[in-house]
Amino acid sequence: MAEQYWIGGFYIDLSRNQITQNKQSQIIAPKALAVLTCLAENKGKVVSQDTLLTQVWQGTVVSPNTLQRSIAQLRKALGDDSKTQLYIKTHAKQGYSLECEVRWQDLSNSESAIETLQLLPASDNATAPTDAVTPAFTEESEANSAQLESADKVNTIKPVVSSKSPVVIVLIFLIILLGFIGVRSLTSDKPATLNFTELRLLTATDNKEFAGIYSPDGEYIVFQRYSEKVCINSNLWAKNIKTQQETQLTQQMGAFGSHRFSKDGKKLVFIESESCNKPITQKNCYKLMSLDFDKALASPQSPTSLMECKNSRIAKPTWLNNNDIVLMQNESDKWKLTRYSLADNKTTVIYTPKEGNFYDYDYSVKDDLIALTRIDYSGDHYIELLQADGQLLSSHVIEYPAEIPSFRIIYPNFIPMYEQLVFSTGRQLFTLSYQGKITNISLPLDEPMGSPITHPDGNRMLVIKGHWDSDIATVPLSEMMLNQTEQGLLNDSGSELMPTPTILERSTLGEDDAMYQPHGELIAFKSGRSGENQIWLTDGNGSRQLTHFPIDTYIDGLDWAADGKSILVNVNNKLVQVYLDSSQKSYTFNNRIEQLYQWNSEEGTVLLTAHINGVLTFGEFTLNTSSFNVITNKRVTWAVKSEDGQLLYTDHLDRFWQPGPAEHQLVETLENQGSEKRFITKDNVIYGVNGEFQLWSYDLSNGQFELIGDITNRIDYLTDINQTDILFSVRITAKKEVAELLLSQ
Repeated sequence: MAEQYWIGGFYIDLSRNQITQNKQSQIIAPKALAVLTCLAENKGKVVSQDTLLTQVWQGTVVSPNTLQRSIAQLRKALGDDSKTQLYIKTHAKQGYSLECEVRWQDLSNSESAIETLQLLPASDNATAPTDAVTPAFTEESEANSAQLESADKVNTIKPVVSSKSPVVIVLIFLIILLGFIGVRSLTSDKPATLNFTELRLLTATDNKEFAGIYSPDGEYIVFQRYSEKVCINSNLWAKNIKTQQETQLTQQMGAFGSHRFSKDGKKLVFIESESCNKPITQKNCYKLMSLDFDKALASPQSPTSLMECKNSRIAKPTWLNNNDIVLMQNESDKWKLTRYSLADNKTTVIYTPKEGNFYDYDYSVKDDLIALTRIDYSGDHYIELLQADGQLLSSHVIEYPAEIPSFRIIYPNFIPMYEQLVFSTGRQLFTLSYQGKITNISLPLDEPMGSPITHPDGNRMLVIKGHWDSDIATVPLSEMMLNQTEQGLLNDSGSELMPTPTILERSTLGEDDAMYQPHGELIAFKSGRSGENQIWLTDGNGSRQLTHFPIDTYIDGLDWAADGKSILVNVNNKLVQVYLDSSQKSYTFNNRIEQLYQWNSEEGTVLLTAHINGVLTFGEFTLNTSSFNVITNKRVTWAVKSEDGQLLYTDHLDRFWQPGPAEHQLVETLENQGSEKRFITKDNVIYGVNGEFQLWSYDLSNGQFELIGDITNRIDYLTDINQTDILFSVRITAKKEVAELLLSQ
C-alpha cells in the first residue's frame, strides 16, 4: 500500500501521520488515517462500519463509537463536517464513502508512474518531470513544499507525455523507479518516536517541588512546593515560563493532592486532606477544592471547598470540557470513576471495572477522552479508553517489554499530538499506545524522573527530577531509657533532650529496611547508591553490594532466614531468595506482591499483602506449595508475628488488631499508638513509634504497655531491634524539582 497519496488538495503522508494542505500540516492519529486509507482504496463506494472496524482494528473488539471518533477527526482535518459532507459521506445504517478524487504516490507499476507524471506541471526542461516526482519520497521539508505547490495547480495541469509512447514511458518509469528505490532505502517504516534534545531545570531551590503541570495556554507551570522542614504540607506555586517569575497561589499550606486546570485555564481543582475529627472508616477526610487562578496570580487565595468526603477516599480530580469534574473514589476496596457536577452539586459513578481494579487514569482535553489502566483477576494489565460519560470504547492487554517487570503498575498520561500516552518507570521513559504497545523513548537517565506531563504544543514535557535521601541509623535502648528518666531536660539548643542517632550507613541516596543477621555480625539493607535499588551488607567496617538487579528495580520488604545464610526479598513484586554468595532462587506466585512483612524460613511462610482478584489482600504465603491463606481483606499497613506465633497488624486507621477465635480483636491498649513508622518485635515484645514521635513497648505475654522515650522526628521507619540497639531509617532530605524535557520527532 502507498504511504503517500492525495485527496483533492490534501497530501496524506502515512509515514509521518500527517495531512497537509497549503504547507500546513496536521498530526492525525494512525488509526484515523487507516480509516481514511481504507475509504480511499474504495473511493466512491460505501464501506460498511463492520468492514472498517475489521480492517483497521484487526483482532480487537471496539465499539462503533471508536470509528465515529476517527471519522470526526478526519472531517475536522479535511475542513469537512457531518452536515456538508464534502469529503466523507455518511450512509445511514450502511457505512461511509469517500467522495473525492484520490491520487496514489505508489510508483510500483508504470500506470501509477504515468498517472503521477500527468498530474505534475509542464516544463520546457526535459528533466523536470523526474525532478518534480522525487521530492514526494524525500524527508526534507522543502520537498514537501514543492509537492504542496503542485497541488494548488491541479486544475491547470497538462500531460507531459503521451500514453501512446511506450519507449518513453518505459524509460521514464525506470528512472523514477531507480530514484524511488534509492531514496526509499534511506527512509524508515518504523512509527514516529520521541527523542530528547535538551533537559533544563525550571525550579532549583532548597525546597521540594512536586506535581508540575502546564497551564492550557502553556505560559505557566503550576506545582507544589514543600518546605525542607515540612514534609506533609505544601503551597501551590505558579511560574511564568518566559519571565521566570514565581507566584505563591495559596494563602496557607495544606496536604494537597494533584491539581488540574479547567479547559479555559481560569480555575484549578485539587484534593485537600486533613485528619478527621471523629474517624469512622478512615483517618483522613478529603475535600474537593477549587482555586481562581487569575486572582491567585494577583495575590494568594484561600481555595473554595466544593465537596467533602468523610467516609471515602477521593483522588486525582480533573476538569472535563463540559465543566464537570471527574475523579477517583474508593469507599471499600475498589476504585471507581466518579463525575461531579458543579451545576447540580451531584456525583455520578461513570465507570466501575467489571473485574479487578483500576489504579490510574488521565483525560485528554483535546480529544475529550479518558484513558485508564487496570489489573484484572488474572493479573493482566489493561489500557482502556472511555468517552467522557464513561462509555467504554476499547480495552487492550498491555504488552510489557522485557525491560519492565510484568507486575509493574504504570501511570501513563496523554501526549496530545499523538495516539499514545507516556509514563516513567524511574530512569526510563516509555510510550503506551491505545492498543497496549509499549515503546522505550529514552536512554537510562542519570536519576529518576517521574510524572511526565506533555506541553499543549506537544514538543516538551514536564518531569519531576530528583531523589530521596535517607540513612541507616541506630540508638541504644539504654539511652532511650535514660531519656525517659530525664524528661523535661533541654539540650544546648533549647530543644528536648533525646538521644542522638548513630549513622551506620550513609550515601546521598535512599538507605532503608536494615535488618540484623541472626547469629551473625552483618546488617542487610536496601540502597540506591549504585544507581539501582540493591541489597547491601555491612559489618560496621565496610559494605558490599549483594545483588545486581536490573534497571528501575524497586524493593518492598526483605527479611533474613533464621540461620542467617540467605535473605528473602520482594523485588519487582516477586519473591526472590538471595544467598550470601549472591546466588538466587525465585518463587512462583501468580499475583502482584505489594509488601513483604516477615519471613518464617523454618515454617516456609511469608506474611505479605498481594493483589488477589484485583484487590489488596493480607495473608500468609507458603513457599513450597505456592498456596496463599487469606487473613483479612482489611487494608493492612504493617504486620509481624512474635516469637511465640502471635500475629499483630495495623489497619489504615493505624489501629492494632490480633486474630481471635471468632473474629479479629482490636488491641485497645495500643489505641492512638499506631503510625506509619511501622513496628517491630523482639522476645515477644512489640516496639513502635506513635504520632508524637515517642518510642513505646508492649509485652504480649502480660499486656504491659510502656512509653520508652522521645525519638527524632526525622525517623522514617523502625526496621529491626537486637538485644541492645534499635535500627531505623532517618530522613536526610528529599531533593525534588520540576524539569522540562524538550522533544524532537
